[in-house]
Amino acid sequence: MSDHYQTLGVGRDASADEIKKAYRKIARELHPDVNPDPAVQDKFKEVTAAYEVLSDPQKRQSYDMGGSGFGGFGGNFGPGGFSDIMDAFFGGGGNRGPRPRMRQGQDALIRVEVDLNEACFGTERDISVENAITCTKCEGSGCANNSHPEMCQICKGRGETQQVQRSIIGQVMTSRPCNACGGYGSVIKEPCRECAGDGRVRARQNISIKIPAGVETGNRIQMAGRGEVGAGGGPAGDLYVEIVESEHPTLLRDGDTLHLAIEVSFVAATLGTDVEVETLDGKEKVHIKAGTQGGATHRIKGKGMTRLRTNSRGDLVVHIEVATPHKLKRDEEELLRKFAASRGEKPGDVKIKSHDQGFFSKFREAFGR
Repeated sequence: MSDHYQTLGVGRDASADEIKKAYRKIARELHPDVNPDPAVQDKFKEVTAAYEVLSDPQKRQSYDMGGSGFGGFGGNFGPGGFSDIMDAFFGGGGNRGPRPRMRQGQDALIRVEVDLNEACFGTERDISVENAITCTKCEGSGCANNSHPEMCQICKGRGETQQVQRSIIGQVMTSRPCNACGGYGSVIKEPCRECAGDGRVRARQNISIKIPAGVETGNRIQMAGRGEVGAGGGPAGDLYVEIVESEHPTLLRDGDTLHLAIEVSFVAATLGTDVEVETLDGKEKVHIKAGTQGGATHRIKGKGMTRLRTNSRGDLVVHIEVATPHKLKRDEEELLRKFAASRGEKPGDVKIKSHDQGFFSKFREAFGR
């Protein structure tokens, strides 16, 4: 029988890392996927067998004392051995063993509707959330009557079972989660009746949240640790509160700017006047200049929306429309005709504007043309 140390090219005092490194180097050259030569495959089996023995402390000790480490080599790898070999060859090293019963809880999402005033100035809101919380009966353990999970007799606490399969390098042992315990390595013989062994139950909670000034639809407020509690009494996830802003009857929001449309009479626009408009801060006076045309705007500084995470505010833009009377009494119509005549105007007169005036100017500004 060949010397396993010589097969891997290491000394008898080689460390576990040195043995693993040596095996990976040789196995990459001899692996059947790289070199299908039958003679090379036999060499690969021999190298793999050597690593199987020397990578296991107990088998290595047995081999150093004169034993085989295997109890005979025939390509049959013991439980866990082939997985370790593949880890060494492919650079693995994933954690094996039973799954933990205690797990991180999931995040939760709830939507809260606020009006424009609340979005501008901020508010506090009490909300009701149905969530997974720690079971008070078993305090998250999932066990009844102060009992504890017991070791699974099928997998002996490993959380996995092995199965022999044939491959190009002989018989190998594959692992899969134990069906008896679900991969936990233990079973709950007396599950809590309240949570059925999960360690948590669903319940409705009242939570107070602070909504900052300046929020808008789509903004999310994160509340750490207020999400669902994890199974087995695991830590809770986070709760995300998503803002939905309701529509205001008169004000239209565009970022931190508010827009308000008002309509004034033809006479008021011609002669000028002062009007009061309703803002989020109360009534505000707006001066309508004499000769104001339809479509004119008036900007009120600092009466728009609060900018998020600041104390500054945007503006309120008042859009002025001029109401043209469409039903006139006979005497009103006569007065307007006299007014037009005094200005030298005729009903059929039309003024053609240049591209730099009126509609065309606004069109180019809007579309960048």
